[in-house]
Amino acid sequence: MRAALAAREISSVYRLLRKHGVSQRQIAAMTGQSQSEVSEILKGRQVMAYDVLTRIADGLGVPRGYMGLAYDEATAIKVVGAADGQQAEEDESVKRRRFLAHAAQVTMGAAVFGPESGTWSAGPAKTPAPGRIGMTDVRQVEAATRALRSLDYQYGGGFCRDAVVAQLSWGQQMLESSGTEMVKNRLYVALADLHSLAGWTSFDTGLKDSARGHFANALDLAKQGDNHPLVANVLYRMGRVYLHQDAPNDALKLFQLGQIAAQESGSELAVAVLCANEAWAYAMMGNEEQAVKLLGRSKDEFARANLAEAESWVKFFTETDVYAMIGTVHTVLASKNAEHTKYAIPALTKAVESYTDDMARSKTFMLSALATNHLLEGDLDHGAKVGSKAVDCAEGIKSERVKDRMRPLQVEAERRRNNADARDLADRLNSFYAA
Repeated sequence: MRAALAAREISSVYRLLRKHGVSQRQIAAMTGQSQSEVSEILKGRQVMAYDVLTRIADGLGVPRGYMGLAYDEATAIKVVGAADGQQAEEDESVKRRRFLAHAAQVTMGAAVFGPESGTWSAGPAKTPAPGRIGMTDVRQVEAATRALRSLDYQYGGGFCRDAVVAQLSWGQQMLESSGTEMVKNRLYVALADLHSLAGWTSFDTGLKDSARGHFANALDLAKQGDNHPLVANVLYRMGRVYLHQDAPNDALKLFQLGQIAAQESGSELAVAVLCANEAWAYAMMGNEEQAVKLLGRSKDEFARANLAEAESWVKFFTETDVYAMIGTVHTVLASKNAEHTKYAIPALTKAVESYTDDMARSKTFMLSALATNHLLEGDLDHGAKVGSKAVDCAEGIKSERVKDRMRPLQVEAERRRNNADARDLADRLNSFYAA
């Protein structure tokens, strides 16, 4: 295989994959090609174009250097200083399809390609890991993940992403260490959760390709650790990435796959999270009926959930978050039908009142949405006052996502420039974005 890759003989590469049981459909899904293209290559068609070769390398999880293409992640960092530049030439819709195919394979139980499909994202420089590991080593990974996640909630992904990736670099090497089966299974889950955090902090800083790579690795490790709730959680987080990219159809598919995993786990709380986010996707698609229906189911599942025995990765979803999701979904619907402000405002108000300083980013999201609803409702004075609080909070957070989530507030403030309060808010928001 290495010889075929070095010679860029893609026909030979694909034939070797077929020989080892990888179907044409799987190859197509991983490389973003059609089955007819894969078939033609298998018959001998040469692949010469750089962008196609890089897409094939990335799709199969092969370091680009194996094909003499350079620009693996480490090279890209040295040359251009941005780890996310490595896949910029690939169409985003193709990447979304490829991740969705991978997620479906993991969730529905199909074999995941290769012994280690974890080459979605290259690892940074390595630090020596123990030759043999025990539960203490795994607990250290879990403790580091908890501490770093707290920093992310409070200060944003930009504050802690590098630390997460550095911790992951060391933790990932422990997969090569010896240990009991119980220890190794717990390590799979711990590293899956750490990859999930790396994906979330990458998303928060605008590195969507890195986010996708980490979430794909998280899925594989969670599946290997036989942890359905964590699979559901990873799918929920990747779905949120797609919502953020204004791709609600793709997000909905991931949320639905996540719901399957959540139901298999028997976790009502995980199902509540997925249903709430499905409602968000439907709201973005303009399907008011389904959005409201899924919100209702989310509330019902949450009411039935045993919060004390819930898996750690879904314990973040408290009653405050239920109100936050109700407010968020109705805010999206209010952009098309202002009647929804009467549902959004009470829910968002409760969420804002309940979020503490250690959840500063979430509180900023809710303040921004609340201010937007007040402007839509015509209460410009109060809307401007709440909007100003949102900007106060946002200024202390390193998060591209915060800036993006505040755009609707900026739009509504600009539309009301004839009002002095709205004009002042618009000016302040413009200064915030220019900083």
